[in-house]
Amino acid sequence: MMMGLLPCRVVLVVCVLVVMMWTLVDLAEGGDGGARNYISWDDLQVDEQRLALKSNDEFRVIVVDQHGKGHSKTVQGAVDMVPNYNTQRVKIYIYPGVYREKVLVPTSKPYISFIGKRNETSGAVITWNSKSSDRGPNGQTLGTYGSATVGVESDYFCATEITFENSVVAAPGGNGNQAVALRVNSNRAMFYRVKIKGTQDTLLDNTGTHYFYKCYIQGKVDFIFGSAKSLYEKCHLQSIAENYGAIAAHHRDSPHQDTGFSFVGCMIGGTGNVYLGRAWGDYSRIIYANSYMDDIINPVGWSEWNHPERQRTAVFGEYQCQGRGADRRHRVPWSKSFNYEEAKPFLDKRFINGDQWLKL
Repeated sequence: MMMGLLPCRVVLVVCVLVVMMWTLVDLAEGGDGGARNYISWDDLQVDEQRLALKSNDEFRVIVVDQHGKGHSKTVQGAVDMVPNYNTQRVKIYIYPGVYREKVLVPTSKPYISFIGKRNETSGAVITWNSKSSDRGPNGQTLGTYGSATVGVESDYFCATEITFENSVVAAPGGNGNQAVALRVNSNRAMFYRVKIKGTQDTLLDNTGTHYFYKCYIQGKVDFIFGSAKSLYEKCHLQSIAENYGAIAAHHRDSPHQDTGFSFVGCMIGGTGNVYLGRAWGDYSRIIYANSYMDDIINPVGWSEWNHPERQRTAVFGEYQCQGRGADRRHRVPWSKSFNYEEAKPFLDKRFINGDQWLKL
């Protein structure tokens, strides 16, 4: 009898030790065994060697493979697998392929990562082709907001090595042609080495505080727009305009709203004749610093969007930019050439209070 019980006792001790180990890990990560209220480099990585395991529950990874070799064939299916109000990071690893679907990451599912295969040429592409004039299941037009291929409302969301695409090809500027590839309403989110591709209104950086690092963003008109407070660092902004266009349109209605778009160390190139920004709202705020601008930039630089009164209130600034497009001799007189002290609040992650939620 004693000899038969011994293995069971050993197993019990091992199980207790495993539980204690995971508790210590969670305490180290989150301080209370629960959620970590920050985003780290680890949240953007998986051990690809371990993906061959039949179950990845032990390290909270959901695998998406459209050929059926993962936990889900679709990205939305993987999101749906995440428990509501989860308190621990869940990594959704998406195998290379074209995923034709609309995806919503709701507020009820925080701490989600989208991770694609590293160093893959084509990689994982999430694509759809809705535009604002299309009708949804209820018969109503989608509007710009509803046209998004991927909508992110989840707090502490992050993504890397993924392409978000809206494949609508339409003449820009026409009413109803708005076609969003990615909409971000997350309170705090980070995007690292992602591609965001569209034509008109590509990235709806709608609300919250966000960090875009080494991303590729493509479009023609207002292809980065919204009311968020975001830092775009070392990003590639690619215009595909045939004629006129605009890179950014920020919406801000009051000087007391602590929002704006800051582009630092970015590369701006492509085709067409584009504005750096347009004043969408009386107190629109957009800054470019230490960025390279090709000669596609309209010499006047900025537009008040046919609202002359916004010339007195919009904050459009440039600081130490290079390239032929950075020539300020013909800029509108109400835009600003910042000195260091004026530019300093916008130059790094402190602009988005990164010390509070980014551990990079």
